[in-house]
Amino acid sequence: MSNEVILRLNLIDVYGKPLKEKVDIFLRHQVLSEIHRASASASATIDITGLRGAPQGLYLMNIDPPSYQFVTRFINLKSSGVTPLEITFPIDPRKVREVKFPGYAKLPVELRNLLDNSDQVLSFEGKKGKELYDALDDISRAGLLNMAAKTGATPLTGGGSVLSYVRELLRLRGDRFYAVVPRELRERIKNSIFEGLFNEVSGSLHDPPSGGYSRAGSFKTREQYGNLQVTFFTNGEGYVADIDIDDAAGIEHVFQVLHNKLSGKATHPYNIHEILVGYQHIDPGYSFVV
Repeated sequence: MSNEVILRLNLIDVYGKPLKEKVDIFLRHQVLSEIHRASASASATIDITGLRGAPQGLYLMNIDPPSYQFVTRFINLKSSGVTPLEITFPIDPRKVREVKFPGYAKLPVELRNLLDNSDQVLSFEGKKGKELYDALDDISRAGLLNMAAKTGATPLTGGGSVLSYVRELLRLRGDRFYAVVPRELRERIKNSIFEGLFNEVSGSLHDPPSGGYSRAGSFKTREQYGNLQVTFFTNGEGYVADIDIDDAAGIEHVFQVLHNKLSGKATHPYNIHEILVGYQHIDPGYSFVV
């Protein structure tokens, strides 16, 4: 029928590929006491019929795929015909069965050089290069690749990237690393403020390391979500930096996730991966098996 109302869903991951699993879809009408439920494979386009169109076409839609995070959307259906909608789903970190990491030889040259120069990483002392990379657990390795991809894609005034100025890793976490850096990096970032690449921000939440270090400024890139923050410390002789990717509730807002299932905890590196790939189009080079 020409006046039939059809909701056409295309459900994809951050790479733009179909989810390839069965999903549950719930639509609650926002005026009438009507709930529509559907289950279908997301490996192809999903058509949902039996719904109302404008001016009574407003629904709250919830979709809960088995391996991806719960997404919610308000939708307003056309009075007739097809209302198309494409929705991107971030992976649910708790459902990841395996992470496919690149081998050491396939890492970017700058990252390999950095690992080769880092033999005093906390909990991995004495290891460097390939031995250090292979010794990392999945969370630390994912965090490292996220940070390398983001810092490598963050330019500085006059050329180069943040990664090109990182000299030695001291500590790795899922959402950040601590590193030895030259004073020049601080100056280059300060100059980059004038080109709109960074803002100066408070670094009060970042504690100085031991060894007589004090705060020497903190700077953040201007993306709305998944921005890079570089917080400097100096002991008068050298500089170290706490470099992290700030989720800033990005997983909820970028993908309209109903709630972050891991909220209240440190930003999970798999969530950062999804923001980098799906929102910033920066690929850290690893993928998930769910």
